[in-house]
Amino acid sequence: MESESDSGAAADTPPLETLSFHGDEEIIEVVELDPSPPDPDDLAQEMEDVDFEEEEEEEEGNEEGWVLEPQEGVVGSMEGPDDSEVTFALHSASVFCVSLDPKTNTLAVTGGEDDKAFVWRLSDGELLFECAGHKDSVTCAGFSHDSTLVATGDMSGLLKVWQVDTKEEVWSFEAGDLEWMEWHPRAPVLLAGTADGNTWMWKVPNGDCKTFQGPNCPATCGRVLPDGKRAVVGYEDGTIRIWDLKQGNPIHVLKGTEGHQGPLTCVATNQDGSLILTGSVDCQAKLVSATTGKVVGVFRPETVASQPNLGEGEESESNSVESLGFCSVMPLAAVGYLDGTLAVYDLSTQTLRHQCQHQSGIVQLLWEAGTAVVYTCSLDGIVRLWDARTGRLLTDYRGHTAEILDFALSKDASLVVTTSGDHKAKVFCVQRPDR
Repeated sequence: MESESDSGAAADTPPLETLSFHGDEEIIEVVELDPSPPDPDDLAQEMEDVDFEEEEEEEEGNEEGWVLEPQEGVVGSMEGPDDSEVTFALHSASVFCVSLDPKTNTLAVTGGEDDKAFVWRLSDGELLFECAGHKDSVTCAGFSHDSTLVATGDMSGLLKVWQVDTKEEVWSFEAGDLEWMEWHPRAPVLLAGTADGNTWMWKVPNGDCKTFQGPNCPATCGRVLPDGKRAVVGYEDGTIRIWDLKQGNPIHVLKGTEGHQGPLTCVATNQDGSLILTGSVDCQAKLVSATTGKVVGVFRPETVASQPNLGEGEESESNSVESLGFCSVMPLAAVGYLDGTLAVYDLSTQTLRHQCQHQSGIVQLLWEAGTAVVYTCSLDGIVRLWDARTGRLLTDYRGHTAEILDFALSKDASLVVTTSGDHKAKVFCVQRPDR
């Protein structure tokens, strides 16, 4: 759950800068720690209990059977500056999560505090269908790798999966209190972490299930590695486990000084899956080799005081790592903190490259594919685009009247979709002079 905070006044922003890429700048590459990544085509044969055989690709844009509802939930404008193109307003409480369909990037699914989830069209905000039946806040939602299925999960642990084209529920399961949920990157397989420490993996819709038992504390965050054969999971006790999804056993366990000194909040992997970045309420971001399970770097902003005695279950009152991620074109990583600091680190030298300050806490960050531009959303309700090479603000987008709680970026970086405590989701068209 995202931390609640009073919505501050919109921060004064520096002048708009134009992102430029210098042809003579040296690009340093990070040496791959896993020289021979597994062939994705072998995944189906290597999984035992769960069949990961990919289904035949269906034609894009099939909208047969979609009955479009009246646009009573679409708002054209709102008081004050609003840079958004579309506003989706069918939620009646805070909207906690958003995800875009990965195949066409034309649909969004949002979930909220009103115990509801909706699938709707980005171009005009028109409702396609409601994912009905939840009885608690919907905190997780996402589409399968081929956009044919959409999953929703609420805080009580009720997970549901819907067939997008028929709008029919095809699977449901009641697990423990839900912490996170994620689809496998190339198979109809759903993973989730729960408050009892378990990580679950189901094949959908037949329901074949595996569980990966962690410590007796919540599995607070998780991510499937790009090879589809492993997953990294972080826990409330500060430990990190890299799981073999086929065998069901942890390949590596990081604990004590190797782990974190407080609950994990987020985890990310680089493109080839050789490196993992973990974040915690202890204000540290740890760079881990996915091959050896060893910590190869530790990052923290220079303005954060050390907290070496932070015990289990204790959290920093002033700060924590909220989001992080890897740049795909340069050896850079970004870390977003609750105190509003965006830190950009150089992985080749393991040094701080830039600090970009927000007046409110950062909720999430995302890197734009193929560039060194990082997007942030924060508790002041603003989306900002930063040039990670220079640390300069490129532009920002406003329109929400409360904190932004989640956001998603289309593959071509033309759209940003946000959700907020103002009960709305918004679609912003990204326009930059350099493109």
